[in-house]
Amino acid sequence: MKIIVNGSSREIGSGTTLLDLLRTFRDQNSLVVGELNGEVPSDENVALSEGDRVEIVTFVGGG
Repeated sequence: MKIIVNGSSREIGSGTTLLDLLRTFRDQNSLVVGELNGEVPSDENVALSEGDRVEIVTFVGGG
């Protein structure tokens, strides 16, 4: 099924959750947050649906 991630179309498998998607953007030391259809869900285990819009933000620190 197709969803939109950060403005780009992306194919994902049926049953994919927001948490599954966020894991693909995380590395060992990064904090990643996802917004689903304009809202930050209280549970990242929400299943994604055809046409959903996801915005993913990665927080980085520096000095």
